[in-house]
Amino acid sequence: MATARTADIRPEIDAALVRRLIDTQFPRWARLPLKLLDPAGSDHVIYRLGEELAVRLPRHAGAIGQARKEFQWLPQLAPYLPLAIPLPVGVGEPDFGYPWPWAVSRWLEGEVATVGALADSTRTAIELAHFLAALQRFVPENTPKTAREYLTSWSLSDRDRATRVAIAKVDGVFAASAMTSLWDAAMSAPGWDGPPVYFHGDFHSGNLLTIHGHLSAVIDFGGLGLGDPACDLMIAFTLMTAGSRATFRDTLGVDDATWLRGRGWAMATGLNAYTSYAAVSPQVAAQTTRQITEALIG
Repeated sequence: MATARTADIRPEIDAALVRRLIDTQFPRWARLPLKLLDPAGSDHVIYRLGEELAVRLPRHAGAIGQARKEFQWLPQLAPYLPLAIPLPVGVGEPDFGYPWPWAVSRWLEGEVATVGALADSTRTAIELAHFLAALQRFVPENTPKTAREYLTSWSLSDRDRATRVAIAKVDGVFAASAMTSLWDAAMSAPGWDGPPVYFHGDFHSGNLLTIHGHLSAVIDFGGLGLGDPACDLMIAFTLMTAGSRATFRDTLGVDDATWLRGRGWAMATGLNAYTSYAAVSPQVAAQTTRQITEALIG
C-alpha cells in the first residue's frame, strides 16, 4: 500500500541500476544482456533480460505491490487459463537507492493487441470470453486468508464523485448528458449477487498480446481481485465493435445488470485516463475516446 510519504516518489531507473540489482540479488543471471523495452506503459520500467526473462520495476508507488502479488497468484492461475500469462521467477528487494520490490518474470513474445487487427474478430471475442469464464471459475488450493487480503476489492460507487467531476470537465468534447445518463443507470443497477469471483482488474487491449494476429497472452495482473466481475467487461469497449461485442456477451453469458455496470466501468476508467493523459498523449486520447464512445453505444 502506498502511503502519503511514498505517493510522489518517482525513482530514477536506468540500465546501470538494473544491472547492479540483478548482479547482486540474482547472480545466476549476471551475464545476461539487458535491453530496455520502450514504451513499456505508465506503471513499470521493463528490461528484457537475455532471451527468456523480463525485469519489471515500478515507476511509482501505485504499482509497488504488484511484484509480490503476481509471484503469489500467477503460478496458481496459469494452469487453469486458456491464454498464457506472466510467470514470475523472482522478486527483488529494494537496494542501491531503488525503494520498492521488483520482479523477474518469463518473457512473453507478442505484440500489443490493436483495434485495427482484432475489433471485428468473433474468434477473439470468444477467446476473451473463455478466458474470463476460466478466471471466474478459479478456486485456489491451500491459500492462506492473509494472501487474499492483498487482492483488489472495489466498487463502482467508489468512483462516483471522480466520474461526475470528469464528466463535467469533458463537457463539449463528449455529450455530458449522455454520460450522466449512463452513469446514473450504472450506479442504480442491481449489484453482483453471486459469490465473489476472480477478475483481472485492468482488462483492456493494452494488456493483451498477439502473435501473427491471434491472441497469445494476457499480462499485467496488478489489479487482480475478488468480487464483482463487471470491471473486466471494459475489454468489450476498448477492443470490440458492436458485432463482436454481442458475441462476447453471449459467450460469457452476461446478464443485463452486470453488462450495465460494465459499461459504467468502461466509461469511468476511460474518463479517468482521458482527463489524466489525453493532453500529453494523442494515442491515449484516441484510445480513450473510442472506449468512452463505445461504452455510450453499449
